Formats: sequence, C-alpha cells, structure tokens
Amino acid sequence: MLIVAALGGNALLRRGEPMTGENQRANIRAAAAVLAQLVQAGHRLVVTHGNGPQVGLLALQAAATPDAPFPLDVLDAESAGMVGYVLQQELDNALPGHLVTTLLTQVRVDPQDPAFRQPTKPIGPVYDRAEAERLAAARGWTVAPDTDRWRRVVASPAPLEILEAPVLKLLLAQGVIPICVGGGGIPVVALPQGGLTGVEAVIDKDLASGLLARQLGADMLLMLTDVAAVYRDFGTPQARPLAAVAADALSPADFPAGSMGPKVRAAVDFVRATGGRAGIGRLEDAAAIVAGTAGTRISASGG
Repeated sequence: MLIVAALGGNALLRRGEPMTGENQRANIRAAAAVLAQLVQAGHRLVVTHGNGPQVGLLALQAAATPDAPFPLDVLDAESAGMVGYVLQQELDNALPGHLVTTLLTQVRVDPQDPAFRQPTKPIGPVYDRAEAERLAAARGWTVAPDTDRWRRVVASPAPLEILEAPVLKLLLAQGVIPICVGGGGIPVVALPQGGLTGVEAVIDKDLASGLLARQLGADMLLMLTDVAAVYRDFGTPQARPLAAVAADALSPADFPAGSMGPKVRAAVDFVRATGGRAGIGRLEDAAAIVAGTAGTRISASGG
C-alpha cells in the first residue's frame, strides 16, 4: 500500500517533556524505527509531521529578540526543516539502501477563511491557567485549555491545495520516501496579481495530510499520536475507545476542535473521497493499526 503516515508533534516531543534537541532526537529515532517496519513490510511511505511544540518554541525565541520577529509562515518553514532534518537522518539510519528526502511544502489556504478570526490550533509549551493568562495579556496571545493545562492558540485555516504534490509524485515514482507537509505545511495565499505570499497561521497537520493523501491517491492515511485510539466521551467516566468504525458513523464535531477533531475529520474526508482506509492511534502501534489489530480504524463499511 501507499501509506501517508502523519506523526503528531506530541509524539515527537512528548507532552510536558523539556523541549531539548536531545529529547527530540530520541523520540524521532524511536519514530523512525516504527516507520521503518512499514517499509520493511513492503509498503510505500510518505511521512508528514506536526510542529506544535517546535514552532511555539521558535516563536518564543523570535519574540525574545529586540528586532521584529519572523512571521509564523517563516517559522513553519524553519520547524519543518528542523524536524525534517533529524527525521530524514534517522530514517536513513534505520533504512540503509533506501532514499529519503525532506521537501518544504507550501499549502494554499483561503485568505478569507473564518479561522483567521477564531484561533484554535495549540502551539508551544503548556502552562497553568494563571501563567497562560498572564502571557496572553503581556504578548497579545489567544490561549485556550489543552487537556488539564493551557496553551497558546493560533489561526488554523483549512488547507485547499498541496502545491508540491506533483513533485512528490515524481519522488514516489523513483522510490524515494518523502518527508513533507511539516507542521501542516507552509500556509500561502494566491495574490490577485498572480504569485503567492505566506500568511500568519499554522495549518492542522492531519487535515493537510488527509488532503495530501487524496492528491497522491494513497491507500491509507495513518495518523500517529500519543493516545491509543479515538474515544467517545473522552475525559468522562463513560469514555470508551473506538476500534473499527464506519466513516458515516463519525462526526468530527463530536471531538475537540484543537486535537482529535481534525484527525477524525481528516479520516472521514479521506475515506469518503477515496474508499481507502484511515487509522488513528499510538506511534508504537503503527504496524498493528495497519494490520487492523490496534487503534481506531475508519473505513467505508467499518469492517
């Protein structure tokens, strides 16, 4: 199968873990070992990844400089290169004889997307509520709850087109494993006079990965994170994991907008558009999710 595997930012730099190069390297090495199993099983692979912790850290560093900080689209590109470099190197180490490359990926969005007026995408470290509200007041941030802590949230417009999809098709035809759509890709808009320009936003990595999977004609969209499955009534005593489920039985609106909601939406949209399969679960369960024995598996029939 051709699998688009989307690595969550929190699977690469775990929630609450110090944001150090050493921790990121160790987590990416573990992720590369898991992804290598899919390639060794004969699957073709496209790797995408989140950047929430990383781009948030870069934004904090940029804001600490006396000069004007770089805009978010540039930081998106920087984080894609930062994570992509280490991921490419660790995949090279885990898969000798295979070709791996990182491609900076532009993603077209609508400049009138209502998401620009209602930020929902968490980035950066977690804070307690008092600290988050203090930082919001001092820096002009929007903050929101993220499980039991708080984080900065930014605009997350819907992806409309992966502009480098034709390049990715060429790479796949040559047997290359591409790492792309880092952090959801670099958000750009079309200018009225022609050409493109970046915009201040972070695109949801799962929605962009789902769009990419559709554009590439993938067989499976695999979203790997730090939770075992999609849960009904998550955070309540009635919470229960979903195993095999039909796309038509899921409503993205029933899940949190800043976390599991986009994963469910990406899965449902991909399955409905292609008839393929989608899976959501823990990074370490990737092979089992593909085999149908772990995580949440979404298909047209639910079988």
